[in-house]
Amino acid sequence: MRIAYFDCFAGISGDMTLGALIAAGASADALRERLSALPLSGYGIDVQQVRKRGIAAVDVTVTVNDHDRERRLGDIIELIGSSSLPESVKRRSVRIFERLAEAEAEVHGCPIDHVHFHEVGAVDAIVDIVGAVVCLDLLGVEKVYCSPLPVPHGFVQSAHGTFPLPAPATVELTKGIPVYGVDVEGELVTPTGAAILTGIASVFGPSPAMRIDSAGYGAGKADYPFPNALRVVVGEGDVEPSLTVEPLLTLETNLDDMNPQFYDSVMDSLFAAGARDVFLTPIQMKKNRPATLLRVICRPADSATMTGILFEETSTLGVRRHLMERETLPRSIWEAHTPYGPVRVKSARLPDGRIKAAPEYEDCRRLAEAHSVPLREVYLAAELAAATHPTEK
Repeated sequence: MRIAYFDCFAGISGDMTLGALIAAGASADALRERLSALPLSGYGIDVQQVRKRGIAAVDVTVTVNDHDRERRLGDIIELIGSSSLPESVKRRSVRIFERLAEAEAEVHGCPIDHVHFHEVGAVDAIVDIVGAVVCLDLLGVEKVYCSPLPVPHGFVQSAHGTFPLPAPATVELTKGIPVYGVDVEGELVTPTGAAILTGIASVFGPSPAMRIDSAGYGAGKADYPFPNALRVVVGEGDVEPSLTVEPLLTLETNLDDMNPQFYDSVMDSLFAAGARDVFLTPIQMKKNRPATLLRVICRPADSATMTGILFEETSTLGVRRHLMERETLPRSIWEAHTPYGPVRVKSARLPDGRIKAAPEYEDCRRLAEAHSVPLREVYLAAELAAATHPTEK
């Protein structure tokens, strides 16, 4: 499978994306030819070789000759849909603009069809977004991976006024993906760049296993003490990745004054709200007081819900947060047929292709009680069924 890894060590913007993809092998002339299918005029694409702190990079500038009118999402969808671009390029481009509209609507508190695209509705942004999708198509990329994104500080000027960095739309677009803070004043991740990435990337984390064929750097317009560039690496990866990386949060708190009988109810509430795991660890606090460390693993998007449950249902006055990543094996759940009845089996594929499987405990317990046989007999029967029916995995 043809894959691309976006290494956003200095962030990402629309022009950095085009520059990196061109540097990685997409033809600038082919890009211009493909974009001519859009019913759009009054612009040019200038491509130059530059150096960013000693690294050769491609700088792309979209020059607009005429002042462009504001557009709404429907206008942009119609513009893209009326072109002769491939349907896959149209769909991905429209989805990116839909993500932008959703983010702007959330930030400004208005319906999505009332959002006026200012900067992101201008000709240069349309060229950046559709052009990025076209370049991926030119490179034959089927799957996109991306690194965590840097979060700077400072302020940025926009059509709506002065906004803190990251821009509010960027924050909305990057919900649920890993980010990290950097001591940099300036906009590293633009809303357009965030929309492109979150619209095309399916995995955020470290670089996947791949055979590298090409790499390129797309130059940013600002200068920093580090190379202001986006790196894109293109190559061949597994048809079916052996590991998936997902961002998770660990929420934890120390409890030394809570009735232990309440823990069961708290855990039920957390699991019902979507916690991936909840567990308790005995600890010794100051003055050697016995206490319990309560940990919750959840998706970043569920953090507020989980924290609310901890404040509401425990005696804690504070909750600690740690961002982490989890690697998971591809998995599936299917039914194994045993002499006692069907048992659900969870199967996972190891990186070398081998399968490991485990019967669902609750199914085995239910059948053991129904047939008045030891639980281990049902469990062993399910394991045997899983081992002898590999095609069902």
